Amino acid sequence: MSQNPPNLRPDLAPKALVTDTPRPGQPTIGMVSLGCPKALVDSERILTRLRAEGYAISPSYQGADAVIVNTCGFLDSAKAESLEAIGEALSENGKVIVTGCLGAEPEFITGVHPKVLAVTGPEQYEQVLDAVHGAVPPKPDPFVDLLPATGIKLTPRHFSYLKISEGCNHACKFCIIPDMRGKLVSRPAHAVLREAEKLLEAGVRELLVISQDTSAYGLDRRHEATAWKGAEVRAHITDLTRELGKLAQPSGAWVRLHYVYPYPHVRELIPLMADGLVLPYLDIPFQHAHPETLKRMARPAASAKTLDEIAAWRADCPEIVLRSTFIVGYPGETEAEFQYLLDWMAEAQLDRVGCFQYENVKGARSNDLPDHVPAEVKQERWERFMEAAQAISEAKLAAKVGTVQQVLVDAVDDEGATCRTRADAPEIDGNLFIDEGFEDLSPGDMVTVEVEEASDYDLWGRVQ
Repeated sequence: MSQNPPNLRPDLAPKALVTDTPRPGQPTIGMVSLGCPKALVDSERILTRLRAEGYAISPSYQGADAVIVNTCGFLDSAKAESLEAIGEALSENGKVIVTGCLGAEPEFITGVHPKVLAVTGPEQYEQVLDAVHGAVPPKPDPFVDLLPATGIKLTPRHFSYLKISEGCNHACKFCIIPDMRGKLVSRPAHAVLREAEKLLEAGVRELLVISQDTSAYGLDRRHEATAWKGAEVRAHITDLTRELGKLAQPSGAWVRLHYVYPYPHVRELIPLMADGLVLPYLDIPFQHAHPETLKRMARPAASAKTLDEIAAWRADCPEIVLRSTFIVGYPGETEAEFQYLLDWMAEAQLDRVGCFQYENVKGARSNDLPDHVPAEVKQERWERFMEAAQAISEAKLAAKVGTVQQVLVDAVDDEGATCRTRADAPEIDGNLFIDEGFEDLSPGDMVTVEVEEASDYDLWGRVQ
């Protein structure tokens, strides 16, 4: 068991899990899925389509007739990681198809790796399938190739990401997501709920609601209502969250909201959390606190009185857990602006925090801003920020010692069980470890524990 590292990148999805045994002669495809949970959902959709066409899914390069690399292109460091993964796949397998966000720059990829078979952009599922068909023709057997109702999932069986929309309408200067993935396109409410219902029926214990801007869900559809179980439900985040909570309630499954912007209507979600319909957890990408920095970022809701909002949320739902991400060293950030952020953090007392050092990204408008911060200053500010965030986390976790928590078991090995409390999302937050009396536990179990020990980011407890 490993403890949660303090500098864990907050945009990474869990490592994809692939378990599939091909039949003799069955064409087999490998998948390397990089980047955020939204990209992981894209990988699941691609593999579901391929599996329905008779392909098997390989967990290794050597067992695959071709490999798909789903790339990330958000930061230069992520682009470098994607290029490295493509190179590794070419070296180990030879037949490589590239898709995902970095695929929006095909010349960038082929300039480094000219031997890739094809390059497609994000959400170009048909083009990916066409490339696979060209490299490895399908050989379906309708009597053998059965597909589960939930499709192919790359996460452990007990939790699943539920993507409710694609794209983004914002124009943050440091971000190129709208250029790569387009404007906001929301799924109909009934389609999201139908997928959630199938996942819950298959035994999923946690639904992680994701999009680029969860609070904006349905705006492009003018919050249209569609039929659902004899009634109508609007394509609006409050209505959708309420219905998801109703679906999950009978089984006790968790519903967790990610990427929520602090718009005024977010207040309507808090009573649903206070009533126990969904987890009292909000993942809100504040990115900074100083008004001038936010203005240079062109952040939405930059003028919102976020400290007042946080206080109101906590008044209505004292158990609410807040996680966020921040950027330090943004162009023009002065020492006074950074200190303002630290002071804001001290007052906000966020539970879970991730932090990036600003990077230029090709095509981002922030590249042209004046007064870029030197690398050594960015590093020093990042260290100060993480030190402050760590102290807050340590104090909050210490206060949980002696409390009783419901936890979800993620993994069990010879040393113990690795679990998460309601305050912890997979991979990006902390863990609760059980190192005694864990022998009868299995992934997906929900158990009650008493917290006995705390560190900066993790907890230890015993089963009640």
